[in-house]
This record gives sequence, structure tokens and C-alpha cells, in this order.
Amino acid sequence: RDRVKQIAIDGTRMVKKYMKDYDGKVILEDSPESFTGTELDFALDICTAVQEEWGATPDNKIIINLPATVEMTTPNVYADQIEWMNKHFKNRDSIILSIHPHNDRGTGVATAELGVLAGADRLEGTLFGNGERTGNLDLVTVAMNLHSHGVDSKLDFHNMQEIADTYERLTAMQVSKRQPY
Repeated sequence: RDRVKQIAIDGTRMVKKYMKDYDGKVILEDSPESFTGTELDFALDICTAVQEEWGATPDNKIIINLPATVEMTTPNVYADQIEWMNKHFKNRDSIILSIHPHNDRGTGVATAELGVLAGADRLEGTLFGNGERTGNLDLVTVAMNLHSHGVDSKLDFHNMQEIADTYERLTAMQVSKRQPY
């Protein structure tokens, strides 16, 4: 555990070293890549070490991304993990809690929606779920689901057909005929 945590700390130090002469603002995103298969106390320990090394504050936030890169559980179990982390983070106001659901079990949208209810501030995904293996979270579906409940995702889908056409042209992939929106 100590060696794994040190790798995360060393990576954070490297980012700080190479950004010191950069004039712009850098927001670090850290992700325990195997979050869903890691003991929660250990994931929290690594995230806290990186947060402290970065010097995260409410004015200099860090993005902590808790991925379901391989959906090992049902969406409710993942949401329980997100909620536990959300409640146990130190200086939560210094963190942008991000989640990155995949769709290995076909539950990426449900995983995202429950993750937001559990405390996530931010979702990571792709248009129409395009991604590795069986795909990532489909941001179009989750954003439109939110819209149907009166929540503004801040994404502009006023011309969905143009978005779909552009997606198909650029990726050489077809939007599924069963796409909900």
C-alpha cells in the first residue's frame, strides 16, 4: 500500500514540478484507476495523500475522479462507494468529485444518475457512449434524462440531428437506432 500511495504522490510532485513555469491555471485530476476494486479506506488514503501534496484549497481545487472503469457491481453499490468517499473526504470543499462510469453491464446511465445523487459534482463520458470495450457513459442520454426532470445540464442539444450527423461523420460509427433521444 505504501508503495502504491507513493507512486500517486510522486506523480503529483512531477506535475507540480513541470507546471511551475506555466503562467496559466492548472487543475489536477487524480484518479485511483481501479477504484471499484479497491478497499474504500485505501482509495481514500491515496486520494487524501494526493490532495494534500497538491495543496488543494477551496480556491485551488483538485478533481478527484472515481471511475467505474470496469463495472464490477450494480449501480447502487457504486453509488454507496461514492457516498462513502464523499462523506469521508477531508476538506470536501477543496474537491470537485468526478465520476467516470463505463457501460460494461449496460448500466452506465443508471450508475451516473445514482452517483450524482450520492454526491458527485461532475460526470465524465462520451457522446452516444462511444468508448473502449463496451463503451463509456452516454452523456447525451444522461443529459436528456436530467433535462426531462428540469435539470439543466448546460449542454446544448437544440439540434440533436446535427450532433448525430457530425458524430457519425467524424467517428465513422453509427448512432444506434435504439438511441433513446
